[in-house]
Amino acid sequence: MKHKEGTFTGARNESLFYQSWQPETDARATLIIVHGLGEHSGRYQNVVNHLVPKGYAIYGFDHRGHGRSPGARGFIESFEAVRGDISTFLEMVKGEEGKRPLFLMGHSMGGLITLNYVLHNPEGYQGVIISAAPVGKLDIPPVLAMLSRLLSGILPKLGVDNGLDLDGISRETAVIEAYKADPLVHSKGTPRLGVEMMDNALWTMAYAAEWKPPLLMLHGDADRLVPDSGTREFFEKVTQTDKKLIIYEGGYHESHNDIHREQFFTDLESWLEAHL
Repeated sequence: MKHKEGTFTGARNESLFYQSWQPETDARATLIIVHGLGEHSGRYQNVVNHLVPKGYAIYGFDHRGHGRSPGARGFIESFEAVRGDISTFLEMVKGEEGKRPLFLMGHSMGGLITLNYVLHNPEGYQGVIISAAPVGKLDIPPVLAMLSRLLSGILPKLGVDNGLDLDGISRETAVIEAYKADPLVHSKGTPRLGVEMMDNALWTMAYAAEWKPPLLMLHGDADRLVPDSGTREFFEKVTQTDKKLIIYEGGYHESHNDIHREQFFTDLESWLEAHL
């Protein structure tokens, strides 16, 4: 496959990092991956290795405050700004890929961002894949939620440990060790990010019935980082009939990196092929 790295101009004129992977022959479709909290676009190599040889061009970018993009670690000014980043990225990708079928895939925080973005911009996708998204009322202690709201207005970029339960990422020790050793991964969150996540998770659930594109939702039922209850509730509220929910028994947070990943890839590929 062919690998490319570069930058594009985000919604606030930041130069954000992106990368893409292309098959040796002409791609049949394009998949854009939106990554989760504290990680970066390079942590989806399993997805790349499975789908690029099948004829998919894959693109991903590092959110502001993540990976090789600039900004205070774990800080986003607003979901509006992140939606703007995705819009400019989509325009760039469409300029490179033309009118090929376009799929979006978001994982964890990236899943919430993707749901939120598509509800604001519902047209132009062949389908959307959501993995382990925190949506609805987030499981945040009331005192911490109140403190986040207070600090969001005074110290919005205050970096605090995000408290991620690393053992809940995957049932494979090697995946956890690789995560810990990855220099582009960080463990920071900020008050503004916390408030934006809480508010937009609620808004996104409230508008689930207005969802339009074909939808595939995937979640492990043993996910300790993001419970699957939000995924189940959002899915039930979606009125679009072309929707599918797959819950993996015993699955942890990163289905693409867990011991059931081969089943995950089979399910993902089958759904993509059915929607080309």
